Amino acid sequence: MNFIKPPRLSVGDTVGIVSSSWGGPSAYPHIYENGLSILRSLGLQIKEYPSARADDRFLSANPRARAADINDAFLDPEVKAIISSIGGDDAIRILPFLDREVIKGNPKILMGYSDTTTLLTFINQLGLVTFNGPSVMAGFSQAAALPETFIQHIKALLFSVEEEYEYFGFGVYCDGYLDWRKLENTGKTKELKRDDGWRFIQGSELVAGELYGGCIEVLEVLNGTPFWPHNEFWNGKVLFFETSEEKPSIERVRRMLRNYGMQGALDLVAAVLFGRARDYSDSEKMDFDQMILGVIEGEFGRRNLPIVTNMDFGHTDPQFILPLGVRAAIDCSRQSFKLLESPVC
Repeated sequence: MNFIKPPRLSVGDTVGIVSSSWGGPSAYPHIYENGLSILRSLGLQIKEYPSARADDRFLSANPRARAADINDAFLDPEVKAIISSIGGDDAIRILPFLDREVIKGNPKILMGYSDTTTLLTFINQLGLVTFNGPSVMAGFSQAAALPETFIQHIKALLFSVEEEYEYFGFGVYCDGYLDWRKLENTGKTKELKRDDGWRFIQGSELVAGELYGGCIEVLEVLNGTPFWPHNEFWNGKVLFFETSEEKPSIERVRRMLRNYGMQGALDLVAAVLFGRARDYSDSEKMDFDQMILGVIEGEFGRRNLPIVTNMDFGHTDPQFILPLGVRAAIDCSRQSFKLLESPVC
């Protein structure tokens, strides 16, 4: 499939904000407002759709309203990008009400992570590039407390057109945020810790393929529904997974990963990437790696499949932006990871 790329952002462009799942801005408006201020500092204008600040009870009861905001944001010529306020747990309920023709006919940047995986995979399967990356409240709001390279990364991926882009680790990370109920924690993160770096736990070759993936627990909710990828979709993908703030057990992730083997997906993908598992201890991360090897190499025989873990994306900060549908390369000998094309045009 030749995926359609959205236009890049420019200073002065308008970004549409939606709450496609949980009504986080209504619960913690100070965290949300701080995230909007970071977007404005990038030279962007803000357009909030009705769902953005809606009460969570209303959003839960009205999946059609949430879907209408997404349809309207794609149709709106003023809006150049759509960013989720935050994740949640029931975005799957809005998928039947999304207008496929409107969305496909008006490509633009759509970004978020966690439960926004639901939207990213649905729209990616329509043929559009989508962006697994920070949300307003979780990522952008904490940007001032993170390394400057985080904002530089955002600008490189969303504001410029580069033929290739190589990823480098940020060097530090944090597992989540301080108590959002306290106003003094606005814009702050938990203590930044030194990052031990990516782990190339299997593979020796240079491979390339289209990026696809997201939150492994959210993908499991989609599995078996009409919105799940067909078998041929997995062919040649660079498949990436991240675990949520709920810290799923290693055994639970084993069962989810095993499901991809039973579908035949692990026979077809070009590589598997895992984001840094949030709140896992160092020993748990080692056990996590051994579990991944045990499933992919041990149970399903993919002995040379490149596998990289502990990467800078997912529910730890700062996180990479990973564009679904864009070709990427993993060079195991150089231990490098890069995009082979620009995700925007």
